[in-house]
Amino acid sequence: MHKLKATFLLGAALFVSLTACEDDFIGRDPVYSIDSENYFNTPPDYDNALIAAYDLLQPTYLNVLMGEIASDNTLAGGESANDVIGFQQVDDMIHTPVNDQIDDVWDWMFAGVNRATFILEFQDNIDFEGKEQILAEARFLRAYYNFELVKWFGPIPIKPEARFALGDENTIPRSPVSEVYDLIESDLMAAIPDLAVTAPQVGRVSKGAAQALLGKAYLYQEEYEEAAAVLREVIESGNYTLEEDFDGIFEPAGEHGPGSVFEVQYSDAEGAGFGCLQCSEGNIAVGFNGIRNYSGPVFDGGFSFNLPVQEAYDAFEPGDSRRDASILDIEAWADETGATYGTGYEHTGYYNRKYLARKGDTNIGDQNLTNPNNYRAIRYADVLLMAAEALNAIGQDEQAREYLNRVRRRAFGDEDHDISASGDALRDFILAERRLELVGEGHRFFDLVRTGRAAAAIDGFTAGKNEVFPVPFEEIQFSGGNWEQNPNY
Repeated sequence: MHKLKATFLLGAALFVSLTACEDDFIGRDPVYSIDSENYFNTPPDYDNALIAAYDLLQPTYLNVLMGEIASDNTLAGGESANDVIGFQQVDDMIHTPVNDQIDDVWDWMFAGVNRATFILEFQDNIDFEGKEQILAEARFLRAYYNFELVKWFGPIPIKPEARFALGDENTIPRSPVSEVYDLIESDLMAAIPDLAVTAPQVGRVSKGAAQALLGKAYLYQEEYEEAAAVLREVIESGNYTLEEDFDGIFEPAGEHGPGSVFEVQYSDAEGAGFGCLQCSEGNIAVGFNGIRNYSGPVFDGGFSFNLPVQEAYDAFEPGDSRRDASILDIEAWADETGATYGTGYEHTGYYNRKYLARKGDTNIGDQNLTNPNNYRAIRYADVLLMAAEALNAIGQDEQAREYLNRVRRRAFGDEDHDISASGDALRDFILAERRLELVGEGHRFFDLVRTGRAAAAIDGFTAGKNEVFPVPFEEIQFSGGNWEQNPNY
């Protein structure tokens, strides 16, 4: 991957680099490897900057892991109660503003915002063929990173016109959630007309991806009319279909299948280490999800985090093909194949099969830190279920049922399990279906929060507090009192 080197500072804690393998979140004065104010002079400069903006998608493996661990789907797991203590605290809902993993989400997502804004700040330097596509992708990426930030932290600082600079933390407030969503929507609506229906390269943003993210942003704000309209555009475009074989979606050969709307690209390129996890080009979540001390066919081992619980496994109805494709029953697998494995902390007997390492999928570097399994960030089934939810909310139950039942027919292979409910009962079925379809993919916690169901479902969840995560302590400290902590932290 090409590297664009430039570093900047937002507070002493938010130090980021435009080079994927040289991020170093330490407090020091800004250092520039290039003259960043005079960089955008040729088309390749914009190309390289766009690559750098995409590169911060790779650390979103952490958002996915913790989105599951925070929910009722999984336990933190690991080797012991002190293994990645930040995971353990989030699992138990006792996390505080001093949490390395929450701090990483803040740092890495703001790094992505700044990299995308870097391009937009200098968008008028030169004209060249294809610039509109690059700017549109930059807007999508900024929207994606800001969406992650507002999901996690609620009000956040925004600076639409330029990158964050040293000192901004003392003067720019945390904008209300509504204003953050206004920026997300503005970026996506500006991007959609200039994005290609078919992305110019595998892994880059398409028009459908931007529309789907816009629909999701509307859904999170309960703007159901708007969500239904844009999500139906994605569905009616005919550009996506449900894969016939659910089991194959998460295999290496299933990447960029007919139901893939947007994927985060990973490779097994070397460069990862525990001292710089964001330096990895691989999907670190795969190694963290892996089976402890595993020896056997099909899979490779790992660190046994993010362990599905019995209740999540039992939520699947008999005959639902998604259960065994989503959650691996390790005891049954060992009995069937003769595989052996160890047990770590909070062993449940289950693993997140969607994102387990497969034998032979990486041969470079540390297999636990360089796995090439792409994250299926937006799937067509998710679009169908979001559209069903929005349509149900505005009273269009017939179409909502149709979208819901498309997903269920793929799961069961028949129409005998179609849902015929209406109104609130239909909404309950749609939300339950989201859990089954998307288990292991990092969405469950946020679905529970946005629908007001988290306190009832998640042990230790405190209403009025745990809907968002705390702003990292050092960010509050270096803002000099400009930023207040989220309530009750």
